[in-house]
Amino acid sequence: MLAKIADIVYKILGWKVVGELPKVDKYMIIMAPHTSNWDFVFFLLLKMKFDLKVRFIGKFSLFVGPLGWFLRKLGGEPVNQKKNQNVVDSVVNMFNENDKMIFVLSPEGTRSYRDHWKSGFYHIAIKAKVPINMAYLDAPTKEIGFGPTIELSGDQQKDIKKIADFYKDKKGFRPDLACDICLK
Repeated sequence: MLAKIADIVYKILGWKVVGELPKVDKYMIIMAPHTSNWDFVFFLLLKMKFDLKVRFIGKFSLFVGPLGWFLRKLGGEPVNQKKNQNVVDSVVNMFNENDKMIFVLSPEGTRSYRDHWKSGFYHIAIKAKVPINMAYLDAPTKEIGFGPTIELSGDQQKDIKKIADFYKDKKGFRPDLACDICLK
């Protein structure tokens, strides 16, 4: 039912869904670009279309009241950025404790402009030994979906170049807020 709703919404809005999901039990999906709240809505439709059981993290302040309940139902877990939490190790532990798991995040970490991607996604994938699927949306072409899935080599510069090459022509709803795909 939810898949049909997602299909209808995409069709009405003129969007095309492309790509395939990895055929493995554990992996990470990175979603980019993330420049607007609309990105979340469009990726939520993608989750519905493919009936994905995903887990993700978000800032603690979002997980209050009805919105918090809704985000938890979607697979979200709050992170208190003011506390000294080791988020990378927490997510790696989630991977280690589950036979099947899809973890989703946006490496930009925010919808505001930032001059780089956060490196947590890279460290999680390396430590958990999981591949990364490069999901994307491209607002100008109205295309959303799943790009290639890659195994990281451990050579961070080489891996990030491969990721940057894939995303270089993808534009979000607010291209002015897009950041360079480099890690700091």
